[in-house]
Amino acid sequence: MADTQFFKKPHPMSLAQVAAKIGATLAHPEDADFIVQDVATLDKATNDNLAFLDNPKYRDQFSATKAGAVIIHPDMAPFAPQGVKLLLTPTPYKSYALAAQAFYPESRPDAHISDMARIHPSAKIGNGAYIGDFVTIGENVVIGDGAWIESHAAIGHGVQLGNNCRVGPHSSVSHAIIGNNVRLYPGVRIGQDGFGFAIDPTGFVKVPQLGRVVIGDHIEIGANSCIDRGAQGDTTIGSGTWVDNLVQIGHNVKMGRGCVIVSQCGIAGSTELGDFVVLGGQVGVAGHLKIGSMARVAAKSGVTKNIPPKEEWMGYPAMPMKTFLRQTVKLNQLVQKTKV
Repeated sequence: MADTQFFKKPHPMSLAQVAAKIGATLAHPEDADFIVQDVATLDKATNDNLAFLDNPKYRDQFSATKAGAVIIHPDMAPFAPQGVKLLLTPTPYKSYALAAQAFYPESRPDAHISDMARIHPSAKIGNGAYIGDFVTIGENVVIGDGAWIESHAAIGHGVQLGNNCRVGPHSSVSHAIIGNNVRLYPGVRIGQDGFGFAIDPTGFVKVPQLGRVVIGDHIEIGANSCIDRGAQGDTTIGSGTWVDNLVQIGHNVKMGRGCVIVSQCGIAGSTELGDFVVLGGQVGVAGHLKIGSMARVAAKSGVTKNIPPKEEWMGYPAMPMKTFLRQTVKLNQLVQKTKV
C-alpha cells in the first residue's frame, strides 16, 4: 500500500477488471465481482488488497497471507490459503506491474511553458509540452509532442527529443538525438565530452570529441548517470534499454536493444554490447571489447576480454561462471589443506 501523502488513493476495481488489464485468468470465474481496493505485499495485505507471488522463496508468506486476492503462477495454486482469490498467469511479476500501474497511473502536469524558462526563439516545441521553471532550451532544439521538461534542465543547441520524452530536474543534454518515450531521471548528463586525451611528457593533449549520442525509443536512464558523446562517430543506446542510477558510459560505446545496466557500472570507450546484455551492479568493462547478445555479467565483475553471446561470466578478471566457481572451490580446498 502506498503512502497517500505522496500517491493518490487508488480507485477500487473488480477482479474481472484487474484480470482484463493484466492478462490473467481467474481461477474461479465466480470471483469476478470481488472488489480490491489496493495492491500490497503478501505479508502486509488485508482482505481487500491484491498481492502477488513470483519468487518461490516467499511461498510461506503466500500460505499465510491475509490478502483478498493474489496473482500467482498456476503451479503455485495448490499452496493457496483457503478463501484467497487467485489470478493465474505465467508471468506474475509482469502482471503485478501492470496491476500497480492500473491502480496508480502516472500523473503528469497539464501542458504549460513556464514564464521563468529560457527558450531560444529558433527552438521548436511540440504540442502538449510542459516546460518547468528555469529550464534552458538552446538554439535550433526540436522537442516532440507531449514532452515533460522539469525544472533546471538544460537542453543544448541542436538537440532533438522525440515524442513523450521526460527530462528530470537538473539534467543536461547536449549533442544528442533522442527517440520517443525516453525518460532521463534527475541529474542525468547526456552528450558531454568523452574522456579523450593524448598522453605526452609535456602534458596531456585533449582530443576533440566530435561525435554525438544517439538514443533509441522506450529507454530509461537512471539518476546521475552519464553518457559521453563520441570522439569520432556516435555513442549509441539501443531501443528498449534500461540504465540504472550512477552509470558511466564512455565515448563511442555501442549498445544494442533491450540491455539492462545496473547501478554503478562503468563501460569504457568503444566497447560494443549486443542485444539484451545484462550487467550486474558495479561491473567494470574495459574499452574496445565486444560483449555478445544475451550475455550476462555478475555484479562486481571486471571484464577485460570479449564475451561470446549467451554466456554468463563473473569474477575479476571476469571469466565464464562455471570456471570461476570451480576455481573458488579449488581455492577453498587449498585453504582448508593449509589449515591442517
